[in-house]
Amino acid sequence: MTAVMSIILLLVGGAIGFVAGRFFSASAKENKELSEQVNQTESALEQYKKDVAEHLESSATLLEQMNSTCQTAMKQMEESTKLLQSATPKEGDVMPFFSQETQEQLAQTVNLRHEKKKVIEESVTEAPLDYSGNPSGLFDDKKQSVTNAE
Repeated sequence: MTAVMSIILLLVGGAIGFVAGRFFSASAKENKELSEQVNQTESALEQYKKDVAEHLESSATLLEQMNSTCQTAMKQMEESTKLLQSATPKEGDVMPFFSQETQEQLAQTVNLRHEKKKVIEESVTEAPLDYSGNPSGLFDDKKQSVTNAE
C-alpha cells in the first residue's frame, strides 16, 4: 500500500505542481497581460471605427446641405438673369441721357462755337531776369553798407 500511496501522492503532487506552475509562472503572467492588451486594442479599434463612421455621416450631411444651398443660389441667379434680361430695353426703347430740350441746346451751342485762334509762339532770345547780365551784387561777398544805422 505504501507503494500505491506514494504513486497517488506523486500524481497528486505533480498535478498540483503543474497547476501552480501555470498560475505562478512568468509566461502565464505575460499571456494574461497580452490578452488584456489585445482586448484593449480591440475595444479602441471598435471605438475608432465608430468615430470614423460618425465623421463620415456628418460629412455626408454637410455635403448635402452645401448641395442644396448651391442649388438655391443657382435658382436665384437664373431668376436674377431673367429679370435683368426682361428689364433691358430694346434698341428703339432706349431712354436718352439728356432730355430733348437739353439736346437741342447742346446742338445750338455747337453751332455757335467760334473757330479756335492759332496762338503764335514767339521765340524768346533774352534770358530771364534771374540770369540778367547786370548783377545787383546782393549775393557777393562784399560788405554792404547799412543805411538805417544810428
